Amino acid sequence: MARVLLVEDDDAIRTSLGKSLTAAGHVVTAVAAGADGVALVARERPEVLLLDLGLPDLDGRDVLAMVRSVSDVPVIVATARDDDASVVKLLDAGADDYVIKPFSSAQIDARIRAVLRRLGPDQQGESMVDLGALRIDPRSREVTVDGRPVDLTRKEFDLLLALSRRPGAVVTKRELLAEVWGLPWGGGDRTVDVHLSWLRRKLGETAAEPRFLYSVRGVGIKLAAPEGG
Repeated sequence: MARVLLVEDDDAIRTSLGKSLTAAGHVVTAVAAGADGVALVARERPEVLLLDLGLPDLDGRDVLAMVRSVSDVPVIVATARDDDASVVKLLDAGADDYVIKPFSSAQIDARIRAVLRRLGPDQQGESMVDLGALRIDPRSREVTVDGRPVDLTRKEFDLLLALSRRPGAVVTKRELLAEVWGLPWGGGDRTVDVHLSWLRRKLGETAAEPRFLYSVRGVGIKLAAPEGG
């Protein structure tokens, strides 16, 4: 089903989880060290990364940051902390999903399938979004502004695409958390706010001087074509 890279220092967990995921149809590569995981992400381009935060050589959050500097691979983090603040920090740092220890192999398999569903292939059937100066191609995942390519991370692109599906309509942050981050229960608005800030900067605008992304206080965000195209 998916090429999975498992970074887990506990021998028993690494072995048992690797066997279970292989039995579920995944192709699993398992390593114990964070540095090895980062190298394999860059070299082998897995489809999903399973990352334990408690590694012997590097802090898992540092590994996540290094991975995000070289890849947009979906990352599922295993953590012992389940408070909202910790979860929001992980998502802000670039994690796509998380599991709380202890967890079952069935739960991990379900999370893998969920992050892959959020990636597509439904986007392959979507047509080009043309808002004049802003063009979004869901199939190639390319964005241009005034004809110039804009380099977006996967999460930034997913956020822009989610807004483009309702052009001119206000989308709530709770809806964006559910659609882009897979968090139907909601979460901290900061997760959306941070990514919106990054997205605005790359689109050449600010919250105070919007060109495409308009905040509606207390409601949400809308994507609209600038006046005059």
